[in-house]
Amino acid sequence: MRDLLLNPLCDPGDLGAPIPDSSHATSVCLPRWQDNVAYEEGDPDVVNALRAGYPRFVFHPLTADLARTCADKFGAAHCLVFPVLSAARRCLQFIDDEPAAHIHEFDSVYAVAMSESQLLRAKQYWQHTGEGVSSRLAEAVSRQTRAAADDAVLTILRERIAGFTDTSPDDVYLYPSGMTAGFTAFRAVQGIFPNHKCVQFGFPYVDTLKVLEKFGAGAHFFSQAGDAELDRLTSLLDSGERIGAVFCEFPGNPTLQSPDLSRLRELADRFDFPLIVDDTIGTFANVRVLPPADILTSSLTKHFSGGGDVMGGSVVLNPHGRFYDRLKSWFETDDASFLYHDDAVCLEANSRDFAERMITFNANTAGLCDWLSGQPQIADIYYPKYLDDGYAAFRRSGGGFGSLFALIFEDPSRNAPRFYDALRVCKGPSLGTNFTLASPYTILAHYHELDFAEGCGVSRYLLRISAGLEELADLKGRFAAALDTLP
Repeated sequence: MRDLLLNPLCDPGDLGAPIPDSSHATSVCLPRWQDNVAYEEGDPDVVNALRAGYPRFVFHPLTADLARTCADKFGAAHCLVFPVLSAARRCLQFIDDEPAAHIHEFDSVYAVAMSESQLLRAKQYWQHTGEGVSSRLAEAVSRQTRAAADDAVLTILRERIAGFTDTSPDDVYLYPSGMTAGFTAFRAVQGIFPNHKCVQFGFPYVDTLKVLEKFGAGAHFFSQAGDAELDRLTSLLDSGERIGAVFCEFPGNPTLQSPDLSRLRELADRFDFPLIVDDTIGTFANVRVLPPADILTSSLTKHFSGGGDVMGGSVVLNPHGRFYDRLKSWFETDDASFLYHDDAVCLEANSRDFAERMITFNANTAGLCDWLSGQPQIADIYYPKYLDDGYAAFRRSGGGFGSLFALIFEDPSRNAPRFYDALRVCKGPSLGTNFTLASPYTILAHYHELDFAEGCGVSRYLLRISAGLEELADLKGRFAAALDTLP
């Protein structure tokens, strides 16, 4: 297997290659800036070259094969397949504007059969919620080799996460993706506070805001995470507006801003709403954010796994939170907490050295960013170490600043694409992999709403980097070589 630490997928000939070289890869090589633009514009030369992709955005070949099998069996134009019946029912409810959609059981998974006209909206459900079957489950169903559920490996994962979050394994719930964890937290809040708008505080990962906008009563969106926006939120609440919850990331993706969780907790107590915090970027190992949060959500696909070959997510409930009893009751009766056995096995094996890897992630990224901050072609670096915000208050003793940072270049329209094309690290979506991974984040996440993103302070030329476990001197050399191509 190709050693991506030493031999990254970054050349034009690597277009469409899975990252890593696995049938369950969660990223795909888009080696040139223009490849990312062409992908977003649906250029068939790029789209047809893809042999993988982030599984919520691009149907994995194995899940696509299962979907076609189900469509043929049930005489449907299209099918999407879900691991639990309740998820299939939610998808059906989301898309069913005509009586053409139906649910069919197929070897203990559930296919939503739909018309051509319903497919686009069904794809939105698949992307925003992450509730679809994983590639391993799809493969097992297709080959009739589905493994039986094994509580032992799930228990190990819950205990491992509980150890990092200082909670009981009984308060840890596992899901097929990080977005499913967040979507389930949203559904739980809706169960307690139906018909209340929620607040998204700080610029979030793209699908988080989409969930709040499309599945509930709507969202109050505060694009920045600083004191001025906290004052605006306070004024909104003082006006009598009742909200269902505040959602935030710690830190945010891709601006790396961290909100003042203490002030948000004070508002939550004063105005009686839950606080939901996603620590995917900060990670369990670096920050301790459950004390102020009622619900902690995390994408285990990222640093916790590191391998880039498995999806997963978690919810952790705060047993000392004021909503704990109601949330606990809701989660215990909900049946969407599902992680397929083979995914759990892979995730457990990958995460055994999570704490040790985070030490290297932290050191490499801090060293690389400190060096980059002195380079004249760099206009700005988004990284928690350099931001005077809420991160320090919840940073663990011995914790670092994580692996993710973003670069803004001088003369960005010219220099960002040129640098990206020259940089010799793996290039594709996702983050937290053991190998360095770069992407023109705003292009991939917000291509059809670039003006909206820029209005929130997120440049269309932002380059997001997830530093890996390579030798720091090697990383500096690769970045220096790419900078040397700029005027």
